[in-house]
Amino acid sequence: MLRDESACNTYNYGDSDYWDARYINESSFDWYQRYDALRPFLTKYIQTSSRVLMVGCGNAVISEDMVKDGYESIMNVDISCVAIEMMRRKYEHVPQLELQLLNFSLSYLKDMQMDVRDMGFFLDNSFDSVIDKGTLDALMCGSDGPTSASQMLGEVSRVLKPGGVYMLISYGDPKSRMPHINRPTYSWKIDLYIIPRPGFQKPAGSTSSPKSYLSPIPITENGMLPADYVIEDPDSHFIYVCTKINKNSDSSESLTVDT
Repeated sequence: MLRDESACNTYNYGDSDYWDARYINESSFDWYQRYDALRPFLTKYIQTSSRVLMVGCGNAVISEDMVKDGYESIMNVDISCVAIEMMRRKYEHVPQLELQLLNFSLSYLKDMQMDVRDMGFFLDNSFDSVIDKGTLDALMCGSDGPTSASQMLGEVSRVLKPGGVYMLISYGDPKSRMPHINRPTYSWKIDLYIIPRPGFQKPAGSTSSPKSYLSPIPITENGMLPADYVIEDPDSHFIYVCTKINKNSDSSESLTVDT
């Protein structure tokens, strides 16, 4: 069962009208995890020189944080015209120091209204990395979620270069997400990480350490967690690092970057 199944029955997260109405009354919001928590994974798999596509950018600040951290080219897309217009206006009234960042950001942070289920504007194999923080989850809550998810993932696979990485940050555990992402048609090698929600306090007697969250979880042949694997935080977030295998190469190693 999806943890936000009740919310899925209440809100149509796959509908642009819902997001337009929400963003009118919301200045910024980062789903699931902030950049500091995700940085070890991003820097491991995505080079700062990569051409990055941020699907469903909303009004989150992760793209801005990435630019501050040295990332050079981020394309933000969202189905909400309100969110994109807010992103475009965001830097109009900032201090001079931020205006210097603005000059940099406008060169490397691009915003575009687009439905992730149809990204025909972009050519095949045009991005080194695609980052998804909650967008697939939102589509799964919309009407005809599985079909929408398939359309989006097909587009992600199409625009991603061989050897590139699709990084999915999701509340969905492998039982609910692997059937959608672990398909031969995408040619993805998948590494799984699990991190607790922000502010989680480990139970007494826990032997895990923050470093252990940075190690990939051993998964079964069909992409599931081992039967004896225990998730300390029932509201953990799952990071699926999907590396697109180069079919013209004998190597299927994940793309990694030393930090």
